[in-house]
Amino acid sequence: MMRKKRRSSVDKGEGAAATTTKVKKSRSAGGKQKEAVAEETNESVFGVFLRGAGVTLKQGATSNEIAVDQVVFQKRIQQQLQKSPRYPGIVQEFISGLESHIEDPERFRNCLLPCVPRLPDGDSSCVSSFQESLLRMLLGIEMLQTLIINTLLEKLPEFMLDGAGDGGLSVPCIIINQLKWLDRVVDSKELAAKLMELVSVAPVEVQRDIITSLPEILEDSQHNDIARELNSLLQENTQLTVPILDALSSLNLSSSLLTEVRGAVMTTLAAVQLEDLPVVVKFILHSVSTSDAYEVVCNLRKKLELEHCVLPPVLQASQSRLKNKGAAVSASTPAACSSQDSITLILDGIKSAVRFQKTISEAWLKAIESVDDVEDHKVIDLLVLFILHSTNANQSRRGAERVLKVKVRTGQIQEALLQKTFRDYIQVMRGYFPSILALAQSLLHSPDPCVVPFGGHMYRHSFTAFDSYCQQEVVGSLVTHVCSGVGGEVDMALELLSGLVTEKPSEMALYAVFVKGILDYMDNLTPQQIRRLFHLLSRLAFGQQQQGAHIQDDMHIVIRKQLSSTVPKYKRIGIIGAVMIVGSMGALRPKAESQNGSLPQETLRQVTALLELVQSSSESSPEAAALYYDELANLILTSMLDPQVQEMIGKSVLDDFQEDFVVDLGPDITGSFPFPVRLMYNLDEDESQGGIAINLMPLLAKDLQNKGEQQSQIKKAHKRVSPLCLSPFFRLLRLCEEKRHQGDLEEIDALLGCSLVLTDMDIVEKIESLSKAERDFLCTLLFHTINWFREVINAFCRQKETEMKMKVMTRLQNITYLQSLLERALAGTPGYVPPLANFDGESTDGIILSSTAPVNKAKKDGSGKKRKAPGKNSSGNNSQLEEGMEADETQQPEKEKEKEKEVRQGVSLVSYRQFFRELDMEVLSVLQCGLLSRSLLDSELNTKVREEVLLGPAELVFLLEDMLRKLEFCLTAVPAKRAPFLKGRTDKSVGFSHLQQRSSKDIASCCVQLLPALCSHLENCHNHFQTLLSENNGVVDGPATDIQEHQLMSSGYQLLLQVLNTTFSWSGFSQPGQRSLLKKALGVLAERLKEGGAEMNMEQLVKHSFKYLLNFRSTMPSLSTALCLSQLLSTVSERGGNPAAYREQTASLARRFLSQEWVTASGEKERGNKFNEALQTLLRVYLVHVDDILKAVEEIAGEGIPELLNASKDDMSSASWPTLNRQTFLVFYKVLMAELEKAVRKIPAGKISDNTEAQSEKLLTWNLAVRDFHILVNLVKVFDTRLVLNVCLKYGRLFLESFLKLGMPLLDYSFKRHKEDVQSLLKTFQLSTRQLHHMCGHSKIHQDTSLTNHVPALKKSLELFLYRVKAMLTLNNCQEAFWMGNLKNRNLKGEEILSQRSQESEEEEEEEEEEERSLPPQEQSEEEAQDSDSEGSKQVNRIEDGDQDSTDDSD
Repeated sequence: MMRKKRRSSVDKGEGAAATTTKVKKSRSAGGKQKEAVAEETNESVFGVFLRGAGVTLKQGATSNEIAVDQVVFQKRIQQQLQKSPRYPGIVQEFISGLESHIEDPERFRNCLLPCVPRLPDGDSSCVSSFQESLLRMLLGIEMLQTLIINTLLEKLPEFMLDGAGDGGLSVPCIIINQLKWLDRVVDSKELAAKLMELVSVAPVEVQRDIITSLPEILEDSQHNDIARELNSLLQENTQLTVPILDALSSLNLSSSLLTEVRGAVMTTLAAVQLEDLPVVVKFILHSVSTSDAYEVVCNLRKKLELEHCVLPPVLQASQSRLKNKGAAVSASTPAACSSQDSITLILDGIKSAVRFQKTISEAWLKAIESVDDVEDHKVIDLLVLFILHSTNANQSRRGAERVLKVKVRTGQIQEALLQKTFRDYIQVMRGYFPSILALAQSLLHSPDPCVVPFGGHMYRHSFTAFDSYCQQEVVGSLVTHVCSGVGGEVDMALELLSGLVTEKPSEMALYAVFVKGILDYMDNLTPQQIRRLFHLLSRLAFGQQQQGAHIQDDMHIVIRKQLSSTVPKYKRIGIIGAVMIVGSMGALRPKAESQNGSLPQETLRQVTALLELVQSSSESSPEAAALYYDELANLILTSMLDPQVQEMIGKSVLDDFQEDFVVDLGPDITGSFPFPVRLMYNLDEDESQGGIAINLMPLLAKDLQNKGEQQSQIKKAHKRVSPLCLSPFFRLLRLCEEKRHQGDLEEIDALLGCSLVLTDMDIVEKIESLSKAERDFLCTLLFHTINWFREVINAFCRQKETEMKMKVMTRLQNITYLQSLLERALAGTPGYVPPLANFDGESTDGIILSSTAPVNKAKKDGSGKKRKAPGKNSSGNNSQLEEGMEADETQQPEKEKEKEKEVRQGVSLVSYRQFFRELDMEVLSVLQCGLLSRSLLDSELNTKVREEVLLGPAELVFLLEDMLRKLEFCLTAVPAKRAPFLKGRTDKSVGFSHLQQRSSKDIASCCVQLLPALCSHLENCHNHFQTLLSENNGVVDGPATDIQEHQLMSSGYQLLLQVLNTTFSWSGFSQPGQRSLLKKALGVLAERLKEGGAEMNMEQLVKHSFKYLLNFRSTMPSLSTALCLSQLLSTVSERGGNPAAYREQTASLARRFLSQEWVTASGEKERGNKFNEALQTLLRVYLVHVDDILKAVEEIAGEGIPELLNASKDDMSSASWPTLNRQTFLVFYKVLMAELEKAVRKIPAGKISDNTEAQSEKLLTWNLAVRDFHILVNLVKVFDTRLVLNVCLKYGRLFLESFLKLGMPLLDYSFKRHKEDVQSLLKTFQLSTRQLHHMCGHSKIHQDTSLTNHVPALKKSLELFLYRVKAMLTLNNCQEAFWMGNLKNRNLKGEEILSQRSQESEEEEEEEEEEERSLPPQEQSEEEAQDSDSEGSKQVNRIEDGDQDSTDDSD
């Protein structure tokens, strides 16, 4: 009944579905037949059983229907088969029925596709909405599974070559899908074998389907076997790489097999198709374990050649573009895009691996870090660093930042690699833009000037390569850097913005409003930065294309507002900005872009109006007017202006200058002045009639009078002529004349030799008798005179005529003489504030107001600026030093006056440097003249000077000091581009305005051009001292020695060496582009010794240069000069490829200087702070370059210092080290301690894998180090000053920490093999630690905070040492050899500190190995060891008492 009922319901359903009559008939006929003769055929068994279980088979394209849940269906089929009387034969009949049913492809397809649920009326809960296919349900019946699988796999080859049928269905794919995710596979092994057989014969598409489905078909037990087969298949067929790796990554494999498979995959990496590469990389990275991550990543990094992936399509695209074939371009572009897509996918694979596995991110960082060569770095390195930075993990972000900084600093990742990455992987890079921006910000923030430019390159490339959103972000970020006010960032950001305005004006114009926002943050900018800012803004707003014209009005408003301000700072900004705008508006335009190449009338009118506005705004303030003249001069010098603008600026300058500052010689000048008027420094004797003079003193007197009137009553602002404007106005005049006459200054050459209206300079001698106002007036007059002469030299230094050169030389002599007068005048005028000379900075910067400041500051600055008077300590000697060599011999002071001055102590002009006009780099060309030495010219000084242009020693020193300051400002700590000084920038950059506008490369080139002249001067100094030594029979302080000349010449000698050292130390030389300049520089030195420098390679050049410089060692006049030579030799040796080759020579030279007795020209021994500083550095040079530092330390500490202790009272210095005496002991002690501590840090840590020989070698090294340390620590008993104790406590702790970290592991592993050595080492070290403990006690008694600050950390280390030794003995099963006892607190002499007897000791010391000697190896039992405990404590006391006795003896 049930069957009939079900049947009728099926019929109803068919009627409702309105299926074809034919189908109905066949179905009903078949049904009746089956009912009537149920077991007639195999087919009927299959059909009957299915119908009985609830499935209706359909014909054609109609899906089979199921009326019950699939679990019910499977259960019913199983029951029917099992209950059948013909079981198990019925199973085969059922399968045969299935096979015959699915012979028809349509029916087979129906059986593979999901069944459609057919619900009884009103019952929706019987069957779920989704049903599996019929075959899939039958596969779930275990007794049928194997047979059905066989049937399916036999059926599969029939459809292999058909491809996708109707609706895109691939029958092989559907067959494979039937086998996936079965609840249980009855015979997994058999199934695996059959599937692999199929793979061997199937076409590629089917192979792929089968392989990718394997993890979902097979049970875990089969995974390893199938993986091996897949691995061998991978070697044979690279087409299947992706499916095989997909399968492998989903299989559960043993680690050894995984490593094997990964190795095989890695070997095929080079042959893999680009589109398959992401899968390969992903598999490799996701199959990594913690232990082998680094190795795998290193291999992957080596084999992943992204460069090869991307270039061919790019080249192809560019070639097709050249041919202008549009079709070719469009065909090649997708190839380029697909390669970019593949690379994106590869990087995504790396990114996911890095994000989810910390070990992989660490391995990538380590792999990139381990690359040492520039050529070995690849694009993948940069991309991975960006990936690591883009992950959210703080650790990898910080790691990426750190590695990038290190690589950039060492020059291993260079701009070329960054450029290549941006050029070829722009699409990929765009995805990492936030990281690129963040890294660029970080690099620009960095205080290290070597990495700042790389951050700049990242910004520049990002702006050039990416879309407008990124460009906006880049500009916004750069503007933030500028507004930060930190020197390095501001300079680099402004430079980048300027570069972008030049390269991409139209794009930058879109963001002009952002840049304009910086105008609100100008308070923190230096004058040079303000210039640059206005330069780029005015280029945007007023440039030739005027893309940023929308900000013109804002610019005008800002300028007018600043100019009208009464605050000097804002007025200065207004003047600088206005002149920059004039430069952009009035720039010379190419003829193509303007009418006849001339400026439009409207623009000319605006320029004129702006200049008039600035002039009228600055008339009331001399400082503002002077700045205006300086800025205009600057503009004329650096910009190409339109002839009309040039003419307009220059037309009235000459007349105005003559009217304001020049008077004709004639009747006496009348007026009331503080001092009698006198014309001075006239060089044109023949033109005494009708000549001219600079009206300096009357102008100054009038200016002071005007100031007084203005303070007493407010006058209407009017133009007044101030002497402040003299030098700036003359500079503007000179540059206008140069531009007008192409460098010829004939129109104004009278100003070089004309006299000045001054007073008689003898008045300086009577400075004490003058009133304060008169003293101030005299000092101001001297400042103005010197500044006038400096500006005159700037103007005429490049003139070629001998007469002009002679006059320039005389003006230099005038300056050096006037400076010596000024030093004396300033010494007698405390609290004096000089007139400004550089007008673009804060007028209050560095002004000295207190009466004591000049002398103190002079000393401080003198040492800072290396302006050293070789033999003396006081700054007063500089005045003697610079004064003596003038042409006018009447000014020579007498001996008494010198002594007076020494007592009175003059002022060094170093602290007043900002009040002098800046000398141009061109002035240094005067150095190319010969050197005049007084020893060669006595009474005929004047006549010989007139015959030939020669440079006097004082002038040489003056020029070299200026040159050294310039080089230190420009070339020190600067990478490729000029980077700022990060601390106190306003202070240091004052007086370098013109220099800041030149690149460091220009400056270095100038130095290289001057090198031959510098070498000549160096040789002259050498010859001078050689002659002096031969005349005095090798004695420096012979009777023929002229002290002043000796001081000047030794100053010059030292400055020459410093200039050479600063030049060769320029970090720019290490860049590839500057190698030729370095070769040229070294060639100059090498050719002084051997002809043919041009043909030499770098190594030979360094060798000959080193040899040339080494020749100067015999004539060093002072220790500081000797130090400069040592440093120069060290610098030059580093420029070659093999600095180690010169270490021995440098060390022996330093040793020679340290073993020499240094005497001043007056016969006294050199001493003082500067001498000590030089000695400290020289000793460091020696110890750094010596081969065996421990041996060197032992030599000085073990031989030199005992010699000092035994030296007689007359000669209180060591015999083998004459520089070591009681005054310099601290210097030696500090350097020896510091270098010993550095040396032990470099001893490699002991490893358990070390062989006996390596262990012995390291033990020997530590033995030496500990012995040296013991000698040094014991010296405290003799030299027990506070400073020596401080050094000992500080470096003692550091040495102890290094020993714990590096030495103790070695003792752990060496103890069994080298027991005696370890014992003796620890005993020696124990003596030192006990002495350190006594020093801690001493510090506490004396309650000296500078000493007690070191005590807690030192005591902690001493305690750590104690337990660390115990741990070592325990590790080696010798713990019974160790015992502890309380160590009493003692002072330096070993006496017990009584006040602390009752207190518990704060520190315990160990007495470990003594008992061990009494232990026969492995004989004493544990009980005996314990019994010996009481004896041990007695022995501790016994040893302490012995220590007490020995200490007393030594004292």
